[in-house]
Amino acid sequence: MAEIRWKDELKTKEGQHLEELLTFLRMPGISTDPERAGDLRDSAEWVANRLRAAGVPEVEIAPSAGHPAVIARWRVADDQPTILIYGHFDVQPAEPLELWDSAPFDPVVADGTIVARGSSDMKGNLLTAIQGIEAAAAANGGQPPVNVSFVFEGEEEIGSPHFRDILRQHKDFLHADAVISADGGQFSSDTPSLAVSLKGLGGVQINLTTANTDLHSGSYGAWVPNAVQSMVQLAATFHDEDGRVRVAGFYDAVRELSEAEKEEISRLPIDEDEEKQKLDIDSLWGEAGYTPRERQWVRPTLDLNGIWGGFQGDGVKTVTPREAHLKVTCRLVADQDPLEIVELIRAHCEAHCPPGAKVDVVPLPGSARPYSVNREDPVFGAVKDVLTELYGKDPVIVRNGGTVPATGIFQDELGVETITMAWAAPDSKAHAPNEWYSVADYYRGREGYAMLLERLRR
Repeated sequence: MAEIRWKDELKTKEGQHLEELLTFLRMPGISTDPERAGDLRDSAEWVANRLRAAGVPEVEIAPSAGHPAVIARWRVADDQPTILIYGHFDVQPAEPLELWDSAPFDPVVADGTIVARGSSDMKGNLLTAIQGIEAAAAANGGQPPVNVSFVFEGEEEIGSPHFRDILRQHKDFLHADAVISADGGQFSSDTPSLAVSLKGLGGVQINLTTANTDLHSGSYGAWVPNAVQSMVQLAATFHDEDGRVRVAGFYDAVRELSEAEKEEISRLPIDEDEEKQKLDIDSLWGEAGYTPRERQWVRPTLDLNGIWGGFQGDGVKTVTPREAHLKVTCRLVADQDPLEIVELIRAHCEAHCPPGAKVDVVPLPGSARPYSVNREDPVFGAVKDVLTELYGKDPVIVRNGGTVPATGIFQDELGVETITMAWAAPDSKAHAPNEWYSVADYYRGREGYAMLLERLRR
């Protein structure tokens, strides 16, 4: 009977819930931009008020040395399990704005999708959790079937640099038997998936200088080192011609795939021809000896994220620049340590710095350990059952090439597993122009969370 009641509740409120998401998406909470700190505070207030409106009795905004988080708790009975719902309300920058078909913070609903920055990553996923749990509580006399806590942060997109401190300060408040991460997605619109690992993350900014001033290229360009040219030379040393990272020691801790792991991954191959056509490229790239899916899911990477220096305005300026910059991030796999990888990159830069140049390697804020879930955890099994019921088929097992720093932090600080249950599509253009989220998946996600609470009831 409860299931009928919460399904009716969710059906009745479809329009209202969609409008809530559109309102949420209009809040430009870009955590990478210091000038947007006020928008992050406003986003935290909005999320806190939405939890209170859902009936959650204990809701707080947890400050940090950076952007705030929202923590909340709904305890119903000591003999029921407690799950902790995790998500984030910060979003990536929207640039380059000219590549968007509509304003990134003015959401557009068309053809069954919502186009806006943060729609799939991850405001839509965050709201499905709140709305689904709200409906489950309404169908059970005003309280959820199990104990539910929440922690929604405002710094995931910058590596969660203060999340560990927040967990430590509120450890008792956030105690749980397992974490459900709303940050992620499904394999496709008709095939569910369970993620069993995520990559870690470590990154640096490399600042290279040559002379003590920019110089006239006609007078000095033939005999004084050019910082941009030197940086290009340094950047070219990071990979060999087969796509393998050339940083000494980079692969030392990497576990080789077992035959069973290779077989499991091979069940979900990437269609290379389809991807080349979709992306309008004539060739794929990556570490030789591994399939594209293996590279995506279980091989470490070193990516050059941005390079700049010298004159970049309109027209011509004949200058020999004195400085150039490069941002590098690495997606890491078990058992790589992001702090060790940063030091290996530092050593590589010092060893390969071109003559006449100096380098300063600065770690980027936020890092994350690789994470693998315990498939024997009972909450993992409950999520699998929910997905099977929702989609009418068993979920496929996937690994994630992305990173959720909180997963390793939960394991360290709370000693619990994190199981992902989220609804974004794999091609939803998260972090890119024209990011989108499926309305149908948004509605289905609410049902998933209500169903999960019922499934966990003892």
